Amino acid sequence: MSDQSKSSSNLSGVYPILYMPFDKKSQIDIDDLRRLTEFMIESGADGLGIAMGSEIFKMSEAERDLVLKTVVDQVNGRVNVVMHTGAQGTKLALSYSMQAKELGADALMVTPPTMIPVPNEITVKHYREISENVQIPIFIQDIWTSPIPPSVVVEIVKTTEYAKYAKAETPPTVMRTSELKKLGGSDVIVFGGFWGLNFVAELNRGSAGTMPGCAIIEFYTKAWKYWKMQKPEEAMLHMRKIAPLLSLLTRSLDVSFHLDKEILRRRGIINSVNVRMPTSKPDEITYRELDVLLDSLELP
Repeated sequence: MSDQSKSSSNLSGVYPILYMPFDKKSQIDIDDLRRLTEFMIESGADGLGIAMGSEIFKMSEAERDLVLKTVVDQVNGRVNVVMHTGAQGTKLALSYSMQAKELGADALMVTPPTMIPVPNEITVKHYREISENVQIPIFIQDIWTSPIPPSVVVEIVKTTEYAKYAKAETPPTVMRTSELKKLGGSDVIVFGGFWGLNFVAELNRGSAGTMPGCAIIEFYTKAWKYWKMQKPEEAMLHMRKIAPLLSLLTRSLDVSFHLDKEILRRRGIINSVNVRMPTSKPDEITYRELDVLLDSLELP
């Protein structure tokens, strides 16, 4: 990969979130994680994310460090690595962020502190402190569990040096993307999320990429290639092939943990589909629905 495409100052493209492989004892399976990371790169990913879809909120600090060191080592500079470092306290988020930078993360993803409501200016100050101290690109994650108004995102972007990216995944994400670009223009660089459900629609409205799940990553990277070739219709038609599967995967975040790992297992990329507790396994009807949809896609 060229230095230009690896640059963390202008991130764009497809950044899949790694679904964490846990063995039968619920320990991180390092071999599976390396194999998964390599598969993402071979499938054309522009970067990789370790975040909510990785069950990072179920990991100890030592495990967070182990995962990031493993992924950075396996990537070996070929693509960018984004590490989620959000926390409810500024000091804790800053600690996570400094450690992520030390361990080789190219960028951070930070959710706003929303457990205890604070004025917007305090939220802005939260991001400003992280930006000033860590000094690597920051994704402001606007997710349905920790939403942040587009006007506040744009204020953060305009008053910090490094928090220039927004991951827009508070539904409806298409409208969220439109509002961010309307308010922030070229100052705010928007990535889609929410499993990449509206990837092309978001690109049409000014986004620079997406951070989807990783089980069927090649559909996103192919659509991105069509987009860069100025073939948006082909990109949309290509993504339409997986629309029914995405509808199944997006029933809930917990469902996606199980089903995405099951897809990866069937593809021979990971061995275990274990999801850390607390979790509720999908019913047998859901797995039969998954069977039908995967058969129609004929994945390798």
